This record gives sequence, structure tokens and C-alpha cells, in this order.
Amino acid sequence: MLRAHGIRPRRRLGQHFLISRAVLDCLLEAAALSGREGVLEIGAGIGTLTAALAPSASRVAAVEFDAALLPALREAVASLSNVTVVPGDVMTLNLEALIAGLPIPRRAVSNLPYNIASPLIVRLLERPAGFDRMVFTVQREVAERLTAAPGGKAYGALSVAVQYRAEASIVMRVPPTAFYPPPEVDSAVVLLQVRAHPPVPVGDEALFFRVVRGAFAQRRKTLRNTLAGALRLAPGTVEAAAARAAIDPRRRGETLDLAEFARLADELANAGPEVNPRESGNKTR
Repeated sequence: MLRAHGIRPRRRLGQHFLISRAVLDCLLEAAALSGREGVLEIGAGIGTLTAALAPSASRVAAVEFDAALLPALREAVASLSNVTVVPGDVMTLNLEALIAGLPIPRRAVSNLPYNIASPLIVRLLERPAGFDRMVFTVQREVAERLTAAPGGKAYGALSVAVQYRAEASIVMRVPPTAFYPPPEVDSAVVLLQVRAHPPVPVGDEALFFRVVRGAFAQRRKTLRNTLAGALRLAPGTVEAAAARAAIDPRRRGETLDLAEFARLADELANAGPEVNPRESGNKTR
């Protein structure tokens, strides 16, 4: 297909085309489609995954940024009446409008471009969009961050943001040879089973994510010092909130689990007006 359309993969766009049947089968199995679901595919490329998803989906929206790939993509899905090709950058497209035509339940299944994987996953999770399951091929390092437990190097703000919204697991490790041209890194297929409700109660989600980002802003510093700087609080205020949450303020952010972050954020919310309100939202890079 690449030769027929004179397509040369562009590395700056993270173009590595799937050529492994085993990985394709893994994506389809993890997606667990029953024929009722609407499916969002991001980075559809030349339609390899798109054409495989369509027979088991009610409708597929296939997003592709590179205009040079669109003729090959449209050719691959020409006979599939339930596939809509959407040209454009998913990071700037109106997400609500993009998925409005997809029936519920919704699934997102993609070989994600590595350069947008982390912010895109957070964006898809941070709004109630009707997705109950997401299956992505991502760089192995990103997969390890998505699924990391507290205490390890991979555990960070991304881990907390994703695990607050979904149960994350790695279902397959993928070698570079599964793609053409092969990337310089290993990959993995990750499954995100979207939670109906967060696993821990949080009074103020915006503050919760500010606390999470602040706790990881300077990983080598204690909670007392890094949160005081990130939230513009007196160290004593952080210490008092941590004490009420039964958390040692000398700990580092990477040691806290979801429940501890939730307790700490709720206690900081009770600290009064000195908690800086200048940031809002729950975006985590």
C-alpha cells in the first residue's frame, strides 16, 4: 500500500506502520468489540487497524493528521460503510463533536503516535466521553508510567492521573520489528478500563491534580518543601495538612498512593484562602 501510493514514512510525525498480525490480533482481542460499540481510532495511517476494527464495530471514526496518507486510508476503507475518515489533528479537533456520532458504549483503539500519547490519553480520560475501554500501542516507557505503582521511578503525575480515571494494565510487549520502519524503542499494548467513578473520593478535583503535579514537580524534595513551593503555601501549612491526613510530610510524592493524595488534597482544601487558586483544571503532562 505504501509503494502503491508513493508514501515514505515520516519519522518526525512518528510514523511507524504496524506489520505484525500478532499485535493486530492483540489489539482486537483487548478491544473486546461485540458489534454495538462506537470506536475512535487516532492515527489511522493507511487503515490496517481501521479495516480490522470495522467488522466488529457499529461505527468507526478514523482520525488521521497527515494528508499524504488520506488517499491510502480512504482506499482501505472504501467498502466499509460504517467507517468515517476524519482528517485533522486530534489535539486541536473538537473532541465532543468528533465522538458525537459514535454510539455508546464507546471504545478508543489506536496505535498512537508516540509524540502525543501521554497528553492525548489524559485528554480522553479527563472528560466524561462515554468511553468504557481504551486500547493503545504506546512506547514501552509510557506504558510503564501508566501502570506504575507507588515507590518506583516510573510512578509519577501521569500514573496518578490515569489510574484515577481507569484501571491500567500492559497486555503485550511489542518489539520494534512489529512496525515498518522499526522505531528505536520497544512498545507495549496497554488496556485502560475506564472507571465509572474514581476509586477514591475527592472534594475538589482541580486542587487534587494541583497537589499531584506539585508533589512530583521536584521528585527529590519532600512533600513539605515541594508542595510549599508549588502551591505557594507556608511549609507549616503543608505540614499541618499532612498531619491531619496521617501522612509524614518528609515523604516524597512518589511514595503516595491515590488514597493518600486524595486525603492530602482534601486537608489542603481546608487550609483556607491561602491555597493559591490561580491554577484550575486537571490536566497532567
